[in-house]
Amino acid sequence: MASVFAHALAAVTIGKIYPNKYSSAKFWLLGAACTILPDADVVMFAFDVPCEHVLGHRGFSHSLVFSAILGIIVTAVFYRSINLGSKQGIALILYFTLCTASHILLDALTNGGLGVAVFAPFDNTRYFLPWRPVQVSPIGVSNFFSEWGWRVIKSELLWVGLPALAAILSFSILKTSKHKV
Repeated sequence: MASVFAHALAAVTIGKIYPNKYSSAKFWLLGAACTILPDADVVMFAFDVPCEHVLGHRGFSHSLVFSAILGIIVTAVFYRSINLGSKQGIALILYFTLCTASHILLDALTNGGLGVAVFAPFDNTRYFLPWRPVQVSPIGVSNFFSEWGWRVIKSELLWVGLPALAAILSFSILKTSKHKV
């Protein structure tokens, strides 16, 4: 898995596409939470659920179906005054779905684990991308503060941080140029 830092950065990057009216603290915090939530499946280790199981690590909670369900739930619960079928409701659902789905992409870029069950529950096949430059992150906070954790940070700065910074700057320039026209 990628680290929580890389996952949260994805929410910021995706959110920069959105108009400024979506820039509340709630919007950003919920987006970051959606990028991190799929890894809550690590609790299944405590129940001896193997990674290969659909409910195991990188299983259903790392799927497109889960991403869409979470996007709808987060919007319905935290933006109750907005009609889910309205333009604003759909925009929020899409943001939270994309934030959650970004977890799939980042984990598929890592060099460890069994892959990601992108199409669960319909297909539990685990997938990686053909190019996997991101160092897999250790599970657990204590393990992160080690040589392994430092390799993860360096890897993510290069392969996640720099592209995210480029995208954020590009989105910002495009937004600024639209307002000047």
